[in-house]
Amino acid sequence: MFAGEEAAVEIAVIIGIIGILIFLSHLLSEIFRRTKIPDVLSLFLLGLVVGPVFRLVTPADFGAVGPVFTSVTLVIILFESGVGLRINNLLKTMRPSLILTVVNFVATVILVGGTVWAFGEIGLKRSFMLGAIVGGTSSAVVIPLVAQLRIRDESRAILVLESALSDVLCIVFALAFLAAYKIGDLRVGALVGQILSSFLLAGIIGGVAAFLWSILLNRIRAFRNSLFTTPAFVFVVFALTEVLGFSGAIAALTFGVALGNAGFLRFPILKRYTLPEPLAPNDTEKAFFSEIVFLFKTFFFVYIGLSIQFGNFLWLCLGVDITLLIFILRIAVVRFSLQGAAPPADLATMAAIVPKGLAAAVLASLALQENIPGGEFIQNITYVVILFSIIGTSALVFLIDRLPASSLYIRLVSPTSAAQQDNIKSSDPVSE
Repeated sequence: MFAGEEAAVEIAVIIGIIGILIFLSHLLSEIFRRTKIPDVLSLFLLGLVVGPVFRLVTPADFGAVGPVFTSVTLVIILFESGVGLRINNLLKTMRPSLILTVVNFVATVILVGGTVWAFGEIGLKRSFMLGAIVGGTSSAVVIPLVAQLRIRDESRAILVLESALSDVLCIVFALAFLAAYKIGDLRVGALVGQILSSFLLAGIIGGVAAFLWSILLNRIRAFRNSLFTTPAFVFVVFALTEVLGFSGAIAALTFGVALGNAGFLRFPILKRYTLPEPLAPNDTEKAFFSEIVFLFKTFFFVYIGLSIQFGNFLWLCLGVDITLLIFILRIAVVRFSLQGAAPPADLATMAAIVPKGLAAAVLASLALQENIPGGEFIQNITYVVILFSIIGTSALVFLIDRLPASSLYIRLVSPTSAAQQDNIKSSDPVSE
């Protein structure tokens, strides 16, 4: 067989695998609906098998496309989740979301940083840098997962906001600890200012961009093949925000929230530019956004799975231990910060959802790229935590839907009796 024919066969096989993956993802979603076994876990394990286990595919095979693809996936997921958030739920959940985000992040940084420092492989600043890297939750994992869970809209909004906000904290604090290690000084004032500007200005950019787009949307819809123009505009907003030095993720989420609640943005002076009805995305556009998220999510989790790397066995054990500590800590964090903010059954689910993902992987790679002593250790520990936090979250979500795991977690996160909580669970309205 000639070289050209071999290449053609390889391309045909790859195209066939892509089609099979899409069908498999639909099958896994249906399995999740019936059994509560998360499709995220199955896709992740598939990537793990074809990547680090059998080495059939490596991240290097994707070249520069891989990191770009993961970033595009994150933007699309954040935007689509924002479109689905109602402003009234958002306002009600902003305070508990902020409390949960800050408490969980600070507690995780202290716990992980202290544990790693006691292990003795790296110094104090680099240990706390590692704590900051794994201190949040992954938007790309949390959002698709909670969209399929039977919990209240308010509880879902809290988890979505936490994942978006914590990504910013992870990035800012990890880079701050990295700079502190290099120059020997941690500048707290500059750090606080950077966090506030990243949150506030990114939110303003996303909100203003959504407002302008809602005015243009009616005219844009008159064009042929215009469904993808809104995601394309989100990409532009994300890129502009990142170039300005703020959080593109927060801008994308804010854009989605503002556009999805366009009725709250209308002013009498703008009536001549807008339709009588709010120019929010219509049902066709929302269905299209959902299809895009489904498609990107499928390949994203396979890619993350095959990107996992393992170091020596001792580091693997330390990573597993850190992951277990994070899950135990999460129970205390949810109990402390969210009492009364959600039904006990929802709190039990929220206590199980603490996966790490894209931001952690990127930050861990940065430590190695900067030639920081112990960079390989930081990267390998992070990858182990990503792997087992996703596996643990998926397994617990499955188990909490069943007794006795549900009853145990409810007792741990809420002071009321398990019997009372079961009654609450059966009587509370939920979103399918």
